[in-house]
Amino acid sequence: MGYHWTPGHKIQNNRYTIEEILGGGGFGVTYRARDDEGNLVAIKTLNAMVQAKADFAKHQERFIQEAFRLAKCSHPHVIRVDDVCKEDNLWCMVMEYLDGENLEEYVEDKGILTEADALRYIKQVGEALDYVHQQGFLHRDVKPANIMLRGDRNSVVLIDFGLAREFVTGKIKTQTNSRTECFAPPEQYKVKAARGAYTDVYALAATLYYLLTEQLPFPANFRQQGVNLIPPQQHNPQISNKVNAAIIKGMELEAENRSQSVREWLNLLFPKGNDLSSQGGLLSPKGDDLSSEVGVDYTKLRNLLAAGEWKEADEETGRVMVKVANREEEGWLSVKDIDNFPCTDLRTIDQLWVKYSKGRFGFSVQKQIYQSLGGTRNYEVKIWEAFGSRVGWRKEDDWLYYKDLTFDLTAPLGHLPVGRNKRARVRWVVGGAGWGGLGFVWSLLSRRDL
Repeated sequence: MGYHWTPGHKIQNNRYTIEEILGGGGFGVTYRARDDEGNLVAIKTLNAMVQAKADFAKHQERFIQEAFRLAKCSHPHVIRVDDVCKEDNLWCMVMEYLDGENLEEYVEDKGILTEADALRYIKQVGEALDYVHQQGFLHRDVKPANIMLRGDRNSVVLIDFGLAREFVTGKIKTQTNSRTECFAPPEQYKVKAARGAYTDVYALAATLYYLLTEQLPFPANFRQQGVNLIPPQQHNPQISNKVNAAIIKGMELEAENRSQSVREWLNLLFPKGNDLSSQGGLLSPKGDDLSSEVGVDYTKLRNLLAAGEWKEADEETGRVMVKVANREEEGWLSVKDIDNFPCTDLRTIDQLWVKYSKGRFGFSVQKQIYQSLGGTRNYEVKIWEAFGSRVGWRKEDDWLYYKDLTFDLTAPLGHLPVGRNKRARVRWVVGGAGWGGLGFVWSLLSRRDL
């Protein structure tokens, strides 16, 4: 018999305490829990029904694949996995806790979105999918219910990778029969079908259809039998011709007639030179999310990173971080400043570093290295020194001077961003002189929203 955990149940040697069930689907169940430091987390496992099945082992293998696939991802709009662990015979995925509603719930509550708001969210999900596809797998279940709003409602996160599968574009493979009606393209109704980014393009276009109309598009299998797709503009005349045409193009029944990549489809919505503004948490002309909870402009940082000016970008990172924390006069950050640093701004800075370094630099990259060595919020000299050596800040058991660092892509993984203190010695820091101590570093590299 399968089982669900009850409130108060502790797992992983008391590391996590279950509080309640957040929700579930045909295969999984997600709990809200707290870790031993009091932080809220979400924990996902297979549900009781699946646990009781004779082929439970097969489902668990797929779950493990999902967990480790996600754990390797580092993107501001993809759900973050902090831990993958086994409790008795049940594997668990510990994820960031998102205290918000999904876009399906939001539309049901507030009604259709404005075109600007819908495009902002779709752009963020599109960037996430583009990243996921570069990692070699498809999501295969993009829909409003799998897109969570963050608390500030300026950004969204793609969740539930339970149907995700590896793919090679155009290669025919046997598929599971799982899908979501109205958002799944025709190829997901077939036992054997070619896979490609165009599969997720269809679902993303259908999601935009729903956000702007609050109507579910006709299922693909009905459309194949002669039921025509109602253009979204007929439901909502406020939809622009450009967006109406892009949705219809993305929902073409024949895969070869759709945009072949998410990036190609997004270009229909955001033609060059006519992208969304970076103001108010929207998007920059280069398609980057430059959101800030406190009105800080990240355009200069983005431009420096895009130009490969790594040293200047490092210094700009320090400048904007003290500005965000309102510590420009002091010129340094404390542990409290980092603990209270706005999630949106931290993610904006990190995703810019990750994107333009092609995954080599960024806080989230450094965090993965630090935690892989056993690093926590507490200082342990051996771990800290091992981290410094791994990212190239120490050589022959000595910390390097700032001038001796490597400001190009040949640097070790996680080498940047760095910065310097008043004595120009590398002590981690995040750019700019005069940082006060190292405690904030361990706090930063332990943030769950990286």
